[in-house]
Amino acid sequence: MQSESAPSAASLVGKEYEVEVGPVAHGGHCVARTEAGQVLFVRHTLPGERVVARVTEGEEGARFVRADAVEVLTASKDRVEPPCPFSGPGRCGGCDWQHAAPGAQRRLKAAVVAEQLERLAGLTPEQAGWDGTVMPAPGDKVAKGEVPAWRTRVQYAVDAEGRAGLRKHRSHEVEVIDHCLIAAPEVDELGVEARTWPQIATVEAIAATGSHDRQVILTPRPGGRLPIVELDQPVSVQRIGERDHAVHRVHGRPFVRERAAGRTWRVGDGGFWQVHPKAADLLVEAVMQGLMPRRGDMALDLYCGVGLFAGALAERVGDQGAVLGIESGKRAVEDARHNLQDFDRVRIEQGKVEQVLPRTRIDSADLIVLDPPRAGAGKQTVHHLASLSPRRIAYVACDPAALARDLAYFAEAGYRSTTLRAFDLFPFTHHVECVAILQPERQGG
Repeated sequence: MQSESAPSAASLVGKEYEVEVGPVAHGGHCVARTEAGQVLFVRHTLPGERVVARVTEGEEGARFVRADAVEVLTASKDRVEPPCPFSGPGRCGGCDWQHAAPGAQRRLKAAVVAEQLERLAGLTPEQAGWDGTVMPAPGDKVAKGEVPAWRTRVQYAVDAEGRAGLRKHRSHEVEVIDHCLIAAPEVDELGVEARTWPQIATVEAIAATGSHDRQVILTPRPGGRLPIVELDQPVSVQRIGERDHAVHRVHGRPFVRERAAGRTWRVGDGGFWQVHPKAADLLVEAVMQGLMPRRGDMALDLYCGVGLFAGALAERVGDQGAVLGIESGKRAVEDARHNLQDFDRVRIEQGKVEQVLPRTRIDSADLIVLDPPRAGAGKQTVHHLASLSPRRIAYVACDPAALARDLAYFAEAGYRSTTLRAFDLFPFTHHVECVAILQPERQGG
């Protein structure tokens, strides 16, 4: 006798609940509960508000469902009218906190960092060496209703009619826009939104910091052909191959030149570079202040990208010191080697950190800086780093949950965070950048 399959749970999409909004949660939403006790992750609201929340994802019996606040019954004092006309429930997903005053956004991010530290690492802010604040980048402290234009790289999606826009939250649908408020002026000047992009799926616009280099990277639709690119400013063009998904030069330079830490950095193939124009200098300063490099030190720069921290370390450890960088991206490694070719004592290796570092047979290091991807470094890598007995470790984190998990692993291995700083390098989004400085427990403070 065949068993009948269990009936699927009923969808709650579209159902509305009147709820009291609780604390902020990691991801750009706040937590609320229905009268029946089901957890709602609600966007477009703030702690302490009473709202009507409409479910956007989820089923009966699910551990949690996602929702948008479609009506505000009792507003927070931190609520503002969203400056962006494309923001709101069901609209552009590029920003999370358009409805919050700038200072309130930083307090929300601080609450998220504190919650992640407590829940995943068992640390209070004081125990992590953090003063509990999230600092804006220079020039980003703006009044209510104002928006800093900071994003130097914008990934536009293109709809079926060839119009550029941005993705809706957790959706492939495109919100067509004519202007992005957080886009840097140099991106806005390209005029991507003002023209159509037939047979194109995405357009990534890049405006380098410290040079006049501008670049667009086009992803054609399957079988699509590239249009002739005529924008409002001189620009180089690259495309993503349909079969190999690699970046191919169309015309102009295959890289942009970024300026930071007193040097020029070549970044090719749309490779990783900090999106905020002040971020690279700010993070280098925080890392170097925390590590306090000495002449003759042996240092590691892990997940080194195009060599930003490796270069800053090399200048400080001098000819008697040495720096090893490890990076998985082939083009980034080529760029790092080019960028740091004037340092004889810098070596860049290609591959995954967890595979390359053991092969080097390095058994000790004075200093380590790591800037891992959003998932973090992981227990195996953390324990390996601790086994090298570095004097100090600088951990640069774009995700507070990954940072907290790795801090717990470091604690297992005898290292603790003595200083932690948090920076608001992604205003109006839920993202926050942290720099933690770790030292061996036995060293004390």
